[in-house]
Amino acid sequence: MTAPDVPITEIRSTPRSLSAFSREYLQYRDLLYFFVWRDIKVRYKQTLLGIAWAVLVPVTQMLIFGVIFGKVAKLPSNGIDPFVFYLCALVPWQYFAGALTSSSQSLVSQSHLLTKVYFPRLFIPIGACLSSGVDFAVAFALMLGVLWVGGIGLGGNLALVPLFWLLMFVSAAGVGSGLSALAVRYRDVRFIVPFLVQVWMYASVLLPFDALPEQWGAWRYAYALNPMVGVLEGFRWALLESQMIDATPPWPLLLLGLPATLAFVYLGLAYFHRVERKFADSV
Repeated sequence: MTAPDVPITEIRSTPRSLSAFSREYLQYRDLLYFFVWRDIKVRYKQTLLGIAWAVLVPVTQMLIFGVIFGKVAKLPSNGIDPFVFYLCALVPWQYFAGALTSSSQSLVSQSHLLTKVYFPRLFIPIGACLSSGVDFAVAFALMLGVLWVGGIGLGGNLALVPLFWLLMFVSAAGVGSGLSALAVRYRDVRFIVPFLVQVWMYASVLLPFDALPEQWGAWRYAYALNPMVGVLEGFRWALLESQMIDATPPWPLLLLGLPATLAFVYLGLAYFHRVERKFADSV
């Protein structure tokens, strides 16, 4: 006797459209809120100073930068007190660095979730970037208080701060998502990211664009291809325009850095979605 024919079902994955991804993310949006809230609670659990760390880190960096680069090296600061000059860049930079670092390790630290249930994996690094916004809000509020006590008037440019924050968030989420996917396979990423953040900080915070020598020519604009240069110049301009010798709006720098931002986001998300289905096997 011959065995009866058994129907065979072949399952193949098919590319999904952008609208399908959008519907899926909307369906699971409550889970994103949960990830953000959980990260906020866990970050300072059983810490002595709690959320005060969000203030102490940029203030300490401000003192170091102000003394070494402002008072000793006497790097130009556009006519602004060096401590204030660096503080207005270090507070947003601390958000970017924290969001990038935490998102890059988010998949590895949440590996127990990847092997149990399905949900949009991208929510994990995005949630890490959003939760870091709480630290930024606290440090930024304190910075505004420092500027007010120092007699620095704030104008209408302050309304543009959310735009500059959004550009930071997009950059951190794009780069962090790609690095988080890479960290699932290569655990070296956790050693590379702190070094990358440190180098990126010095390449973004130290000098205003207008202080670069004219002899550099096209290299001055190559410096502005770093997306964080335009963003940090934007924060300084929004907060300190009334104190600057040359209060040039940052729009040209933002436009120069925009292609790099979009490239980071595209490459990071493309790699993330390419290897997403292998996460459970790799962790």
